[in-house]
Amino acid sequence: MRQGFGVIAGVDEAGVGPLAGPVVAAAVVLPCPCRLPGLADSKLLDERRRERLYELIGRRALSVGIGVTDARAIDRVNIRQATHMAMREAVSRLSVVPALLIVDGRGWPGASLPQRAIVGGDRKCASIAAASIIAKVTRDRIMQELDARYPGYGFGRHKGYGTRYHLARIEELGPSPAHRLSYEPVRARLHARLPLEGA
Repeated sequence: MRQGFGVIAGVDEAGVGPLAGPVVAAAVVLPCPCRLPGLADSKLLDERRRERLYELIGRRALSVGIGVTDARAIDRVNIRQATHMAMREAVSRLSVVPALLIVDGRGWPGASLPQRAIVGGDRKCASIAAASIIAKVTRDRIMQELDARYPGYGFGRHKGYGTRYHLARIEELGPSPAHRLSYEPVRARLHARLPLEGA
């Protein structure tokens, strides 16, 4: 994949779909060669394996950068722009400047560095798979913190995704400050709880 390029960073995100919590992006620069036994797309790994690989990547990567965009910013600019904000922050936090970004999915419009988009890249490219694990574990840890801050919603259990349990808790308690109010299931339940104007 290097093909004459110097430093290459894999970039991936976690948390586009959930109803609550931030979107998190990671950028990872791996040495070449780099042996990371069990490395795979974070979605194919259980929590224990992701945690183990998170620590291994942290020790063996040349550099790791993480970017976080919270729920309020997601509501303000939309999830696509918020994801690009998190990616920009992640790349800016690398201790080396990449010559090329390898980005999972359709690419990152407006990136300041050369990039190559790879659909399904988290299953094809080691640095993207590593970034997917860093982003996923980081986000899961944030959701555990939000679970302690806003008890009753079960954020540590479902990580903000729209499970039946989560939707029932929003119905009962109303949205928390961690929820994305621009997302339809949350917005619908928020409006259902607002008093009628003039009532």
